[in-house]
Amino acid sequence: MGLRVTTASVADGDKAAFWSGAVSRTLVPLEMRPLTGRPFDGLLESHRLGYVRISTLEADAATLTRTPALIARAPRNEPQIGVGVQVSGRAVLEQDGRRAEVPPGGLVLYDTARPYAVHYPERFRTHLFHLPRQMLGVPERELRQVSATAVDPAQGCGPVLLPFLGDLAASAHAYPAPVGDRLAGSVADLFSTLVAQLAAAPASEEPGAPNDHLVRRVREYIDRHLGDPDLSPERIARAHHISVRYLHRLFEGEGVTVSRLVQQLRLDACARELVRRGRTTPTVSAVAQRWGFVNPAHFSRTFRAAYGVSPREWRALPHDEAR
Repeated sequence: MGLRVTTASVADGDKAAFWSGAVSRTLVPLEMRPLTGRPFDGLLESHRLGYVRISTLEADAATLTRTPALIARAPRNEPQIGVGVQVSGRAVLEQDGRRAEVPPGGLVLYDTARPYAVHYPERFRTHLFHLPRQMLGVPERELRQVSATAVDPAQGCGPVLLPFLGDLAASAHAYPAPVGDRLAGSVADLFSTLVAQLAAAPASEEPGAPNDHLVRRVREYIDRHLGDPDLSPERIARAHHISVRYLHRLFEGEGVTVSRLVQQLRLDACARELVRRGRTTPTVSAVAQRWGFVNPAHFSRTFRAAYGVSPREWRALPHDEAR
């Protein structure tokens, strides 16, 4: 069954909070700031196709922000890849220090596991496709490389992908569950192809600031050395022949320091490994050491602070798919 939420019958003073709450519950927790002085007007429609959620947002100008605090507050939600298809109005998405301007008819990719902001400077209509990140089957480094990348209708697989996504959003309510499940697989395959195509694009074709290439190199370095307990901003800066101060400037768009980013990535890796099921189950301390935590007590305190439960309690919890 689909969901439809409108502010039409809500008191003027409550419209913005009502719509923001509906979007946060349906997609992922977000902060919303209206950009007009009049009572906010918004519509949300959402449907499921298997593990893909398709939502249409139509609203007045606003900024939607996914902050580090909101991400930390709901750590058990499975990371989602989002693809926004802009129907009308413009969108500007910022993530990982990049800024993508999306005109009507274009699309943009983003990752809900990391902070981002979407600015809609005028009334807009957009289709949002959310699916579990693991369903794409693409390397983490490629996802980081293409987040906040805009695709216009004439670029790459845009001429094929954009009309299909528009038709799918318009007809999502009509498909029975078995058909929806099969279509979800097709969507995942198409998005995987899009990520691979964008990640393989020559540097001269990639949008963004001149420092994007360096940021990607630093991120790849962090991913490769995440289990090294000596990984630090100083070591990262030395490896790339830059100052620590400049390193921190590169990552200002993340909303966290480099040290905090490394810690979050380590905790995410531990959290994923702790709930993996297999013939043998590694101890909590073994998982912590594998991802760079040398002090078990410190790891437990840090994990509890981020996830609200101890590592052992986290392992015992049921871990269902994100909504």
